[in-house]
Amino acid sequence: MTKHNIYKMSVASVYPLYVAKAEKKGRMKTEVDEIICWLTGYSQEDLEVELGKQTDFETFFAEAPKLNPLRTLIKGVVCGVRVEDIEESTMKEIRYLDKLIDELAKGKAMDKILRK
Repeated sequence: MTKHNIYKMSVASVYPLYVAKAEKKGRMKTEVDEIICWLTGYSQEDLEVELGKQTDFETFFAEAPKLNPLRTLIKGVVCGVRVEDIEESTMKEIRYLDKLIDELAKGKAMDKILRK
């Protein structure tokens, strides 16, 4: 089975798009970082290191310190696909992140986005 191209894309190449999407809707880069750290368990410093290393998505999620167990509460559609129906684990993690950034851009409160 051929892996999807996004697996080999660096997180750093997509990160500015996440930030731009959030900022366009009046949200902040710090909120994007908080979401990524909540989802993956990376600290802010570790996130910055991974971005600097141009770590690809597959490695980024495979080596995440502690994927948040509450991420399974993330439901909905991203790119026309129900997140909860995605079976491939790396793609599911990527889409969880996409969904959280979508929720941020739509103005959802951080405590709701972080499933508190």
